[in-house]
Amino acid sequence: MAGPLYLGFDLSTQQLKAIVIASDLKVISESKVDFDADFAAKYKIKKGVLTNEDEGEVISPVAMWVESVDLVLSRLNEKGCPINEIRGISGSGQQHSSVYWNENAESALRNLDSGKALLDQLSNVFAYEFSPNWQDHSTQTECDHFDAHLGSKQKLAEATGSSSHHRFTGTQILRMRRRRPEVYNNTARISLASSFLASLFLGDIAPIDISDVTGMNLWDIAGEKWNESLLELTATKEGVPELRKKLGDVPLDGGGSLGSISSYFVEKFGFSPECQVAPFTGDNPATILSLPLRPLDAIVSLGTSSTFLMNTPSYKPDPSYHFMNHPTTKGHYMFMLCYKNGGLAREKVRDSLPKPSGSDPWETFNKNVLDTPPLDVKKEGDKAKLGLYFPLPEIVPNVKAGTWRYTCDSKDGSGLEETGDWGAQADARTIVESQALSMRLRSQNLVSKPPNRPELPAQPRRIYLVGGGSLNPAIARAFGDVLGGADGVYRLDVGGNACALGGAYKALWALERKNSDESFDDLIGKRWREEDAIQKVCDGYRDGAFQAYGNVLGAFEEMENRILDVAHN
Repeated sequence: MAGPLYLGFDLSTQQLKAIVIASDLKVISESKVDFDADFAAKYKIKKGVLTNEDEGEVISPVAMWVESVDLVLSRLNEKGCPINEIRGISGSGQQHSSVYWNENAESALRNLDSGKALLDQLSNVFAYEFSPNWQDHSTQTECDHFDAHLGSKQKLAEATGSSSHHRFTGTQILRMRRRRPEVYNNTARISLASSFLASLFLGDIAPIDISDVTGMNLWDIAGEKWNESLLELTATKEGVPELRKKLGDVPLDGGGSLGSISSYFVEKFGFSPECQVAPFTGDNPATILSLPLRPLDAIVSLGTSSTFLMNTPSYKPDPSYHFMNHPTTKGHYMFMLCYKNGGLAREKVRDSLPKPSGSDPWETFNKNVLDTPPLDVKKEGDKAKLGLYFPLPEIVPNVKAGTWRYTCDSKDGSGLEETGDWGAQADARTIVESQALSMRLRSQNLVSKPPNRPELPAQPRRIYLVGGGSLNPAIARAFGDVLGGADGVYRLDVGGNACALGGAYKALWALERKNSDESFDDLIGKRWREEDAIQKVCDGYRDGAFQAYGNVLGAFEEMENRILDVAHN
């Protein structure tokens, strides 16, 4: 073991994971609690949550999270992890989820008895026994009010980094005040899932993290403070001082220590009293901390849904995507796009193709992707093929489920027109291109020419692929063709532990940085071994192919706008 150890957590919808790393970033130990496997019978959950479809509520029992902390640490102990060597803790929680503490909370947290279970001592500290989950969609009325309150969705995005969304905490708090006023009135403090978890280890209510706070629609990003007008909307003008007290102050630095670990964990599990608790952050910010992501690097998550994350110094908000404060680097932002239609849409096209002869279900799909040239332009004069494939209603753009196919001039995107079904063989390449084109369209104003290769067009420096789709060489190649990647496209493999690992790295950086100016990228980058976590899967930028997609990017945007106009008229 090299130097002190650091512990990172990930409190997700379905699991609580813990991972312990050494100062040289090597993983020492890990454990997890699977909520369905461990607690389904007790809490009546399914996939980690309870649902009330009549109201669109999706919630998690907070008691289950509390109980999981004792259990995950017991499992870490059983594996022989040297817990006494841990000097720092951080972690992540699912973004936007909120916990409502009552007036008993602070006293109970400060006076925990190591001879008793956490849950036995914290069962009476919650004003509401559930936490709204990120899948909750009960707040449409509140979203409408948030979008209109500052004048438009664009104004809300400019102030807070995002337009309103069902899952964002501001709309959830507003609904709580209106729908369950007794809960709101009995709430002394409101935590996010991340600061809730930090509070348990701190033995006090932890402040909300500077990055996670930007998933609430309440924080003024440019002003670095709570947005007074949005607080008024949430709590009424008279109720703003009370809401400020419930939310607490937000430290502007994502590093440093919040304080020493609670004596409960020292006495019960053998932590050192010197162990420090660093700020915990959201799961999306933690994901970009799972490697030293440099400015203009992008992570593309190709799971059931698709996500595009980029570290950028530019703040150019728009209602169709999210900007959040970077969790460690002041003045930088996390740019995020979320798509419901990712793997599900690709699988639907795959399943419409002839069945493969071998055991790989993607064999036929991949052959069609690789055998089809960009935009299916085989010879001079061929029309470029563009499409949208949405088995589910989509967020970006905000349209209902459906499939649309268009063609246009491949040289300049002119002559855009809708066309009929051109067959599943062409769909295979077009669906992957369409997903990547949407990401390129929305990130094009945030990228610049690669500093080490200024002769190349503006594009991401590197693209890291994660999730199930990252294992597919044809999908990786098509994403590289569309998005570029001056230094290549890489598959990132952190064993499904990106958020917990990001938390552990955050703890290490927060407590080992020489001063507040030492960046996360510099400190972690010096110790991070690429060969242990990433594999180059394609060259990324290809001269000619990249420009071909650029020629039709305007047509792709026009296609989306036409479909949007029909959907909303």
